[in-house]
Amino acid sequence: MSDVVTGKVVGVNGNLLRVRFDTAVTQNEVAYAVVGDIKLKAEVIRVRGAVADLQVFEDTTDVRIGSNVEFSRELLSVELGPGLLGSIYDGLQNPLPELAEQCGFFLQRGTYLAPLNRGRTWEFKPVAKEGDTVTGAQTLGTVPEGIFAHRIMVQFRLHGSWTVKRIAAAGVYPVTEPIATLVNERGDQHEVTMIQRWPVKMPIRAYAERLRPVDPLVTKVRIIDTFFPIARGGTYCIPGPFGAGKTVLQQITSRNADVDIVIIAACGERAGEVVETLREFPDLTDPRTGKSLMERTLIICNTSSMPVAAREASVYTAVTIAEYYRQMGLHVLLLADSTSRWAQALREVSGRLEEIPGEEAFPAYLESVIAAFYERGGLVRLHDGGTGSVTIGGTVSPAGGNFEEPVTQSTLKVVGAFHGLSRERSDARRYPAIHPLESWSKYEGVFNRDDVAFARKLLRAGNEVSQMMKVVGEEGTSIDDFVTYLKGEYLDSVYLQQDAFDEVDSATPGDRQEYVFGRILKILKTRMNFSEKDEARLFFQKLTQMTKDWNRIGMDKPEFKQTEELLEKSLAEVADYA
Repeated sequence: MSDVVTGKVVGVNGNLLRVRFDTAVTQNEVAYAVVGDIKLKAEVIRVRGAVADLQVFEDTTDVRIGSNVEFSRELLSVELGPGLLGSIYDGLQNPLPELAEQCGFFLQRGTYLAPLNRGRTWEFKPVAKEGDTVTGAQTLGTVPEGIFAHRIMVQFRLHGSWTVKRIAAAGVYPVTEPIATLVNERGDQHEVTMIQRWPVKMPIRAYAERLRPVDPLVTKVRIIDTFFPIARGGTYCIPGPFGAGKTVLQQITSRNADVDIVIIAACGERAGEVVETLREFPDLTDPRTGKSLMERTLIICNTSSMPVAAREASVYTAVTIAEYYRQMGLHVLLLADSTSRWAQALREVSGRLEEIPGEEAFPAYLESVIAAFYERGGLVRLHDGGTGSVTIGGTVSPAGGNFEEPVTQSTLKVVGAFHGLSRERSDARRYPAIHPLESWSKYEGVFNRDDVAFARKLLRAGNEVSQMMKVVGEEGTSIDDFVTYLKGEYLDSVYLQQDAFDEVDSATPGDRQEYVFGRILKILKTRMNFSEKDEARLFFQKLTQMTKDWNRIGMDKPEFKQTEELLEKSLAEVADYA
């Protein structure tokens, strides 16, 4: 009797197959639609009686009623182990460079490669000893992976206590070779290799407890760190219209954020944008090591031209790998670009399943799916007392920049920070184009709350004067209101905006932000005496240029203090000490 569970296709609707089966089938099980010599990978997304609905991750041409389907009896899973960092995968964890090498420019259907290189060897150093009692996720040994010590852990799925019967001596081994033998009290034996598999739809919970994210994650983007901070292990979203700079902001964050590992999930983005990411990242220098940023980066790409089902797979593959590295006590930043495309894929599949639609034809369960994804982030305390975190940042691409649409609103309900990009600021070349009055954060930053509140109040007051001037003109405002407007513009120009092409200004460390913000606050709080508006305008133009030049000078350079003294001198000339 064959172990292969088979079924017959009884309905085809795009990439959705309806399959009749005779024996048990599991939700999220992997199946293969057989087309001649080709097997197309699919996932069971619904089971009703003896009929299962499958979403196929490939083009379903030539699949017809009566075609055979083979069920694998395995859930949709990813391979976890050394060699993940620096890799570029598709949503099903096929290594794209190797895939291109095998297939050429045109990828062939039904081609699936091993995610981890079977021929590569790793220098294993045992930590556990024979006779030790271990549990799931406990470290047996380590191998060097880039700048990190990659932990070889007991499989997460193993429950209860196990005794180390055998462990390999220090040496060089491939990922498939057993490096330990474990035995439990019932006498069951289990061989441990450097590879373990884990279902992507199931969170990894092999930790002691979840902690509240409190420590700020420094991104070196001033408007984020000062006004709308992100917590390590927190969640945030970047909604904005197309062309507002979402992808660029994510790339800047990935390069400069104070994290160990960066995972980028391009789920359904335009092919041109994905190609740009793939070309640029190997050339980016890691400020931490001085080497390529790719050495601690992992990219999962799925373009808008690929089957929609793969978008969902890419999101879950990325977050599962992020959780894996969190189990090693590392801090991971996961950037999903864009969750709107993923939601569109959910809408398409939901329509084919003939489910009752919710708002704008999105599935009624959209909110819970998005919430479940962001909840897989977080800060955790491991069983060995260490901590690890997954910080999730997702971009949202609402049509026409409308933040009231379902995907944006569903995301805002579950994230801790909202960095809304503005078309108006983008068109005015005010980058990063995060709107300082509409954005918010629930996390505590490193800056004094009252100082930040004062700065935001000034920005709001300056914006109100600007709106009024559009109606009554400059001549219809008082000189005090006009100075308030100029102060708001000054803060925006010299602090909220950053020059991404300048080596110093593009990434501002926390200590420099604190120092500069303090000096700028002093300027903003100073009462100034001007006889006319032109005098005030010329003063702030001069002050703005001087401060921008100051932003481009390293703090260790003598010119930094010299420029600061010039700023102080200019301020003293207009200060009203009465």
